[in-house]
Amino acid sequence: MASFHPDRPALVRRLRAAGCVYAEDEAELLIAAAGSAADLTDLVDRRVGGRPLEHLLGWAEFCGRRVAVDPGVFVPRGRTALLVSAAAAVAGPTPAVLDLCCGSGAAALVLHDRLAPRWLAAADIDHAAVACARRNLDPLGVPVYEGDLFAPVPVQWRGRLDLVVANAPYVPTGAVALMPAEARLHEAPVALDGGADGLAVLRRVAAGAAEWLAPGGHLAVEVSAGQVEALRGVLAATGLAPTVVYDEDLEATAVTARRPG
Repeated sequence: MASFHPDRPALVRRLRAAGCVYAEDEAELLIAAAGSAADLTDLVDRRVGGRPLEHLLGWAEFCGRRVAVDPGVFVPRGRTALLVSAAAAVAGPTPAVLDLCCGSGAAALVLHDRLAPRWLAAADIDHAAVACARRNLDPLGVPVYEGDLFAPVPVQWRGRLDLVVANAPYVPTGAVALMPAEARLHEAPVALDGGADGLAVLRRVAAGAAEWLAPGGHLAVEVSAGQVEALRGVLAATGLAPTVVYDEDLEATAVTARRPG
């Protein structure tokens, strides 16, 4: 409970004028995060200036969990709940799991609770994301590796993983400039830009997964609906058998792909 007395209607009007769709909810969250009237003014000024709400609060809600999110780190999206659910559905009992392009570690955090994996790790190429993921995952004993895709993962897990989850960037380079300002200006470009057709990183993920998955293991990724057919071809070319999952309510598309055997 705030020890000061903010003008809530004025705060809501200012947030709404800045384009905040959920201005009432955001106002309450900012008030709760502020220690003083000066703190609140600073938070609101930065929010109106385009900073992501989650970066200001220091956390994002994802799959019912509060996930720490540092400035500059990719904010977990609500639609990625489909990716997590699709991954959990194919994981099997006590799986060995790797969360690639982990960002804040949100997917690994939720999968830790849902799957009771025998081994779980995360990896990201962005230093700020790795530091943030470690804050979320260190208390669970989940290691977070820094490096390019599978490169930093202990080699003994090559060919032994049951599940690889990758919320890799899939926005085409030309479309990054069309993203909301709070994403393109305040999240790492490496977490957004998927190359000319949006599938550059996912091609590399698929190629690596074909080597790192155990026979019968699964890759799970997120993609846009318009990229599904191209991604099917990518996965099939690596020997993985894809299945597509849609959720109209979340406006989300996930693809799981099984390594035969």
